[in-house]
Amino acid sequence: MESAHNAKTSRDETPTLELTGMIQLPGNTNCLTCSDDGRYLCLGHSGGLSVWCASSLNRVAGWLQDRLEMTSIQMTSMSKTMYLLGTVDDMGVARVFGHHSDSIHLLCVTNIMEDINKRSICLSFELFEGGNYGAASLSCGGAVWLEVYQFPSAAWLKELENAQNPNSSEWSPVTVMIQIRPPKIPTEKALSSPPETSQPTDFLMHCLALDIIRSSSHRLEKPPFSTDEGKRKEMNESPRHCTWHFLLPCGPGDSKAEFQPGLLVAVAVWWSGSCNLLQYFLKKPPKSSPNVDPMPDVLWPNAMEILCSAVSKCNRYIALGLSDALVCVWDRRSGAPLSLVLMPEANSALFRVQFVDCCPVTDDDFQIFTAEKVHLLILCKSGAIQTVTTGRGTKPSTKQLSERPKDSKDLPTVTASAQFLQGLSLVMQRSGKMSIQDVINNTTVCFLTPPTTHLITTPHSPIYALNSKQQSLFIRGDQDTSCSVTSEERSQSQLFVFRFAESDIFKQHVVSYPESTRQQQTLSYNTLKETCNLYLQKRAQSVEERNKTLTQTWEQLQENPMKNCSK
Repeated sequence: MESAHNAKTSRDETPTLELTGMIQLPGNTNCLTCSDDGRYLCLGHSGGLSVWCASSLNRVAGWLQDRLEMTSIQMTSMSKTMYLLGTVDDMGVARVFGHHSDSIHLLCVTNIMEDINKRSICLSFELFEGGNYGAASLSCGGAVWLEVYQFPSAAWLKELENAQNPNSSEWSPVTVMIQIRPPKIPTEKALSSPPETSQPTDFLMHCLALDIIRSSSHRLEKPPFSTDEGKRKEMNESPRHCTWHFLLPCGPGDSKAEFQPGLLVAVAVWWSGSCNLLQYFLKKPPKSSPNVDPMPDVLWPNAMEILCSAVSKCNRYIALGLSDALVCVWDRRSGAPLSLVLMPEANSALFRVQFVDCCPVTDDDFQIFTAEKVHLLILCKSGAIQTVTTGRGTKPSTKQLSERPKDSKDLPTVTASAQFLQGLSLVMQRSGKMSIQDVINNTTVCFLTPPTTHLITTPHSPIYALNSKQQSLFIRGDQDTSCSVTSEERSQSQLFVFRFAESDIFKQHVVSYPESTRQQQTLSYNTLKETCNLYLQKRAQSVEERNKTLTQTWEQLQENPMKNCSK
């Protein structure tokens, strides 16, 4: 197919990026991902998975098993020639594979079914960049918990180099670093007296107890009325789902372990219905009590229930979307909120929050409390998309990128930050429409269109992958059934390729980051005293800027006294 990457200008002056290439996909491709170095595509489909070259789109390796449907897949590079693959199938089984020398080897199954009556189901699975760690949310008998794994990557590298049989089962075992469940503490004892501020443990237990009581009462209020007592009980005791994020060294206390490239030091977790973000350091459990559930090492308290969350690429900031249309951005280096923003869409719950730009790399020790800007993209359940720009010492600003759609077909289903394009995000709608949006300047950069004979597959949940290294979008498309085609053509899926680097539209937006932004130098401070001293230094240096902001705020209050009082 002839490359047609040049832009065509539409009537409204917004250009359209046409298809660069397309190729037929294996039957029923359910999931798609790219390796972090951009060299390979990995496809999960009926009967197993396959690895393709991202440049030539040639198949290089495969792993097959009868009656298997892969529903989730990830890929990360362990070295220049070896890759780790993480998958979940339709039965909730999580597997880890190794790809080396055009072969795929099954390294482990994280939730092996030893007893069918006690089979754990993997709800979600994630690999940490570099292949040293992974985490899975598991469910069994109504209970839900999180497991964090340490993979024997060094041993696997040697074993893969010497592997002769792709079906070999002799691989080094995986280590479970920590199991995290919803905190369970005696609430009456924890709330019997006010917490001592000088005792961090008392304060932590007090906050956890309040959160347990609040989330329990909240779940009791949610189920609708039913005359079936059993159904009411089942709904009230429905398992709590967890969301987690891997964390690199950044804040006070994180440097308990010496920093090394790719070192994972903690995991941040929040449970549905909770107001608290909990941070657990990844340390070996004490031998005396291996079955005791760990207590969180750090608690990030919030006034409202957490609905969604995101961590910046540099790992410094954590953004939380809260109920009542609040967005809180925590700064891990200072241990304090960077900003708290009330969104204009007050009547619509927040659905997704994500960072648009990566943090700049700097060696300046005094950058801990700078007023660098942070850009967020907020998707509301109503379908409206908002942007937030904030920073320390600056007044947050919000803009509406798109209004609440009048037609349900225009509801956004994907808002993905294109990290290789400064300030741009990919937006997809239920109708199958795709566009690249400039989040910072609030404009549409271009539209993306498949061939007129095809449609985007399941636009409510599209199968796609963004390749940051090759600056490309790969997405599955199917034949439009309204067109005159044979039954064989109708059953064939295609992989559409859009290459942004080949178009003049994006020249001003293309950015290049270090080889691994996760492994950039991250400043960390051993003691609270060091952090406080740096904080006081920056406060002294920013007096003029803060006074100016304070004056502007008072002027706004005086200009609109009744409006502010009504709030």
